Amino acid sequence: MLKRSEINRSIEIARRVFAANGLHLPEFAFRSVAEWDRAGHECDEIRDCMLGWDVTDFGSGDFRKTGRTLFTLRNGRRNDPRYPKSYAEKFILDPDFQCAPAHFHRSKREDIINRGKGFIVLELTASDPDGNPAGGSLTVAVDGISRTIPSGSRVRLKPGESICLVPGTIHQFWGEGPDGILIDGERYGVSGEVSSVCDDISDNVFIHGGNRFPGIDEDEEKICYLCNEYPAASAE
Repeated sequence: MLKRSEINRSIEIARRVFAANGLHLPEFAFRSVAEWDRAGHECDEIRDCMLGWDVTDFGSGDFRKTGRTLFTLRNGRRNDPRYPKSYAEKFILDPDFQCAPAHFHRSKREDIINRGKGFIVLELTASDPDGNPAGGSLTVAVDGISRTIPSGSRVRLKPGESICLVPGTIHQFWGEGPDGILIDGERYGVSGEVSSVCDDISDNVFIHGGNRFPGIDEDEEKICYLCNEYPAASAE
């Protein structure tokens, strides 16, 4: 299980790294547990669209190697007229070589943008109609310029560069290089994601299995709620 102490520390680091790269977070990124416990229905969009902090090890038990810390700034919700946005945006903390498990999305189209320093490295693999890794080649667009690469290749994004991933593209990505923000001996980059609506419940397909929202070992008090933990609206 992922320890709450790891979650708390990673959020604190993400706040520092985002700020160091000129990425400003909205007010609700800093709300305490007590403030959320008092929040009413005016915050329903944040709760229902799963905005805010998201820290996971995907059930790997090895957060440093297989994990993610991100903040969802905006999102819609499929088939819900209350939240008609057709787009989503995230900031993602990228410690050197930490990544999510290899996965693809059934319907989400996304741009991954290097928002920090150093490189963001993506490993990209084609999938067959059954969702299995496939050989051959795939075509991607880096800053609007199309290129065809062998399936299984890696693409390195310099600061400011972006790549568009179409549904069905198996991918992993991580930070790499000496120019990331240095904290306690570790380097951190930042990627951004701009996409169609993000549905982490039903749209992710993990190639070798994975639990998007694993259990948590409450070894210390939480400093804030994660996006899948918000309490119901207060009746006050």
